[in-house]
Amino acid sequence: MAKRPKVSPILKHALEKRTQREVASILDVDVRQVRRWMIGESQPKAPYLALLEKEISPASAVRQSAFQFIDLFAGIGGLRRGFEAMSGECVFTSEWDSHAVRTYEQNFPDGHQVSGDITATEPSAIPDHDILLAGFPCQPFSLAGVSKKNSLGRAHGFLDKTQGTLFFNVVSILKAKKPKAFLLENVKNLRGHDEGRTYEVIRGALHELGYQVEEKVIDSRPWVPQRRERIFLVGFREPVRFSFDEMAIPQRGPSLSAILHSANEEPEGHFTRRERGRTIVDERYTLSDHLWKYLQGYAAKHKAAGNGFGCSVFGGEDVARTLSARYHKDGSEILIAQRGRNPRRLTPRECARLMGFDGPGSKPHVIPATMSDTQAYRQFGNSVVVPIVEELARLMVPRILNPERYRPLPKAQYELLATGT
Repeated sequence: MAKRPKVSPILKHALEKRTQREVASILDVDVRQVRRWMIGESQPKAPYLALLEKEISPASAVRQSAFQFIDLFAGIGGLRRGFEAMSGECVFTSEWDSHAVRTYEQNFPDGHQVSGDITATEPSAIPDHDILLAGFPCQPFSLAGVSKKNSLGRAHGFLDKTQGTLFFNVVSILKAKKPKAFLLENVKNLRGHDEGRTYEVIRGALHELGYQVEEKVIDSRPWVPQRRERIFLVGFREPVRFSFDEMAIPQRGPSLSAILHSANEEPEGHFTRRERGRTIVDERYTLSDHLWKYLQGYAAKHKAAGNGFGCSVFGGEDVARTLSARYHKDGSEILIAQRGRNPRRLTPRECARLMGFDGPGSKPHVIPATMSDTQAYRQFGNSVVVPIVEELARLMVPRILNPERYRPLPKAQYELLATGT
């Protein structure tokens, strides 16, 4: 039986300093190719090795990042995590909630100050960047500015309709700084907000700025044990081949047991404690008899009325409903069954895992020791599922760094590929 070739020492050294995704980004290859090299199925060619050797040499210790991005309506940095995994550098952050800022700064102590109010920041004051990231709030668009222009006989378009909203600040930055790409995230129902008018204005404004825009509602279920649908809009200033269909989606998602505290993990803060040689969840997360009785009665009442309101109790092999920002109120959307006891809420650490912040190989998410559970629940309920963003970054970044490799196909060639002839 033929022996597989040895793994290149240069590649091994590179992977001691970088993740497989980062190496794939440096070389502009699929991460699966890097894995094949690592198990010896094939060997990287000399140009790849030369590039890697240059990247990991002592002189590259202060190397420039592969690209730069800004993080708007940043929350606790879910979007940022995904793009930092592809060797990106965040050069500007905006978030108004002081509690979220405290969490953000402890997780990203990189020196640049978080801007609190994006409406008070002139676009010209924002650093140049390659990618704009934003999980912007959903707001209806007023027609007041458009009506005034009509009365004056002036031309107007979708950009005018965004005035007075936080999305206006997004498009103002896109217009002033002209980044190569953007990633926007919002709730699934954005498409139907204000009878579809909100989404029409958003799409129209982005097209007026000259961006190629693609969109998709993505469910987090393949990555984390939670059903959470969010809409993602990806835009490129230059035409490129991009399709959400190229996402590498796990075939089988995890169950809740993957994110729940285990008996052999180290206890943390007030979330868990050690008892008789085992780590257990603190009593504060178990529902009181009064609250549990109320939730059961509330669920029964709405079930009898034929609607879906109520509480949901899950076991370790189940998949949770969507974690919301109101989870701190009673935890009713995701309760964890306990043998012989009332169910309990998730701890904030379990919420971090449920949102993909504490994924395999990633740096642990810092939950500030002085942060209340109420604020932590709000932060995770308002955040994004990190592994989805990582996957989108994997698709987007090569198209930013090497756009010529992804130019749209000539129509005739595209039709041949589409028909399989």
